[in-house]
Amino acid sequence: MSRAIIERSVNTLVGLLRGINIDQIINQSELSFLQQWIYEHQHLANRHPFTELIPKIRTAFEDHIFTQDEYDDVVWLCDRLNQGQYFDDITNDLQKLHGIIGGIASDRLISDFELRGLSDWLNENQHLKSLWPYDEIESLVTGVLADKIISDYERETLQEFFQQFISLHEERTIDEPLIEKNGSLVGLCAVCPDIFFQDSVFSFTGSSRKYTRSQMEEQVLALGGKIANIISKKINYLVIGAAGNPCWAYACYGRKVEQAVELRKAGYKLQIIHESDFHDAVADAGLGMDDF
Repeated sequence: MSRAIIERSVNTLVGLLRGINIDQIINQSELSFLQQWIYEHQHLANRHPFTELIPKIRTAFEDHIFTQDEYDDVVWLCDRLNQGQYFDDITNDLQKLHGIIGGIASDRLISDFELRGLSDWLNENQHLKSLWPYDEIESLVTGVLADKIISDYERETLQEFFQQFISLHEERTIDEPLIEKNGSLVGLCAVCPDIFFQDSVFSFTGSSRKYTRSQMEEQVLALGGKIANIISKKINYLVIGAAGNPCWAYACYGRKVEQAVELRKAGYKLQIIHESDFHDAVADAGLGMDDF
């Protein structure tokens, strides 16, 4: 039982507890999901730290009610047990994010309160920006909350994406990181990304009605950046041209987007950005169409 596996399990539990308790209501479906965590770790019940953790959770479940006090006690114990920190803070928080999303999705009902609570957590953990799957989750949540009305269609879209986090076994989690709805990709581009040109490597896919591909590449070069036509580990930004449309057909972008997502899943800090954010960054740097 390696320290890495122990910390990953405990971090996931902390996230599950946060996700399940985010609306301050814990129902039977969510309790069953926590019991699933116990079941999957039952073979470790006689090993530290599970000798302390599992009995604590079981005691909390005895009356089928998980109070705020019991929640606080279990989270406190998890934090104490993980003081060794095998992983760095970023990895710890990404593992907790995995658990949070799984906890929210566990009862197949995403409430407005849960979604806003998740949005608050994302805002508090912006150090995870540019890391997968933070950007994809933030993009989905920000898009849904933009008009302050969460439709049934949006809940369905969120549930489809979040459902992939239900598995507590990391190796079975997130097989399809993108959602395709009616020929369009949802939850793909980073929200309000920080874009730096100097020495950064850019690649482009799709087309734009504002500039030609050559003009966009010239802007990058003029600002000290570099261009690559092939997606690789050296890429910092993949810019998606939407041809004036906020939605884009999967067929137009499949190959480069798929390669970029695979690199992000592997831990490389490659940002997928919408062309509108690229244009804003260029304008902020003092360049415009008249310069080309």
